Amino acid sequence: MNQQATALVTGAGAGIGKATALAFAAAGCDVVVADLDQQAAETVAETINNLGKKALPVAVDIADQGAVKALHESIMSEFGRLDYACNNAGIEGLQAPTAEATLANFDKVISVNLRGVFMCMQAQLRLMQQQGHGAIVNLASVAALVGFAGLPAYCASKGGVLQLTKTAALEYAEHNIRINAVCPGAIKTDMIDRLTHKEPQAEKQFAGLHPMNRLGTAREIADAIVWLCLPGASFITGIALPVDGGMTAR
Repeated sequence: MNQQATALVTGAGAGIGKATALAFAAAGCDVVVADLDQQAAETVAETINNLGKKALPVAVDIADQGAVKALHESIMSEFGRLDYACNNAGIEGLQAPTAEATLANFDKVISVNLRGVFMCMQAQLRLMQQQGHGAIVNLASVAALVGFAGLPAYCASKGGVLQLTKTAALEYAEHNIRINAVCPGAIKTDMIDRLTHKEPQAEKQFAGLHPMNRLGTAREIADAIVWLCLPGASFITGIALPVDGGMTAR
């Protein structure tokens, strides 16, 4: 792999995003560590610098069009290229049955999880077209493939991410740009802690969704994301890869 390759990870301050940023660095990339939390981004960037790779921490709200534009401009200013992008930043929103869910929550979740990914992809595709290559991985979810009671906005947003992924993959297949999605199951992150309130019984229920009968780890998702970007996956585009301990095999 080209040692000067540059990777962008959004939502890289914690959880799957942090694990992915570190995995890209371990694979030899310089990394743009983008997160809503500036301090979290700087902490991850410092870890990457200590691994001997260059890291650029950027505070960004991916629901803000101007901030997304500025993020990608800073990448070109600092590195002059963008080889890989992982659009990971997202929120779960509030839990409520569909009839009781608020429009404000629906709009917020869609704005971050779907509109934000769309805007990031637009900027990334423009850069990658100019340089003649690239790979993008979007974070969808098993919630893009099956329903989850009480999370209508989240499920709708992740289903939308999957369709954006497939559409863009078709559009840019002949431009040497590959676009795929990863669909994690229940992963031990801050998000799952918020959903379970760290209650052992609730965690056990989430673990039981998987035939492997355990929660996944952020590193397991990160490894799949990085693999999809690297040359070993060079003939793969437009897929939704479940990393879910067998959940969607049922």
